[in-house]
Amino acid sequence: MGKFDLYKVPLKAIAEGTHLFEYNLDNDYFKKIDSLEVQKGKVKASVKLKKAAAAYELNFQLGGVVSIPCDRCLDDMEQEIAYNGRLIVKFGNDFSQESDEIIVIPEAEGEINIAWFLYEFIVLSIPVKHVHPSGGCNKLMSGKLKKHLTHKVADEDDYDFDDFDASDDIELSEETEKDIDPRWDKLKNSIDNN
Repeated sequence: MGKFDLYKVPLKAIAEGTHLFEYNLDNDYFKKIDSLEVQKGKVKASVKLKKAAAAYELNFQLGGVVSIPCDRCLDDMEQEIAYNGRLIVKFGNDFSQESDEIIVIPEAEGEINIAWFLYEFIVLSIPVKHVHPSGGCNKLMSGKLKKHLTHKVADEDDYDFDDFDASDDIELSEETEKDIDPRWDKLKNSIDNN
């Protein structure tokens, strides 16, 4: 038995009508996927399969929590995810993807393994920016980052690094600027002169 056999949907064996498949995606599932983006989590997935004459419509509903690294301090954080979407599956001679929602699988196979689709839908549900709530970042890492950051504020003692936003105007500290290779300055000057 393969590591993803549980996620195979035998399309040819399905009678017409609507069928429900439910999966509990846990740490073991994420370990088997073996991807760097998400390695832990607890996600419930419901897949409604509707068989029509020429195609199969799979409606996915996912919800739960995954553990991902914080963009700011790199410690793991829990991120809630939710996804609703669909996938249309048709039979053909070879595997192909006609669009984001429509795929063609070889009729000889007669089944589709949705393990990777479930993972992709989870990853699509993760916000682009994911950081701990204010005060939740690793204090040691926040302190080290703050040491190398100069931010234009009225009173630097009141500055809370946890409120830092990467889109804010930042400058490198003098200590960091000293460590820059002088060849970069020559490159910068050649760019500025164009």
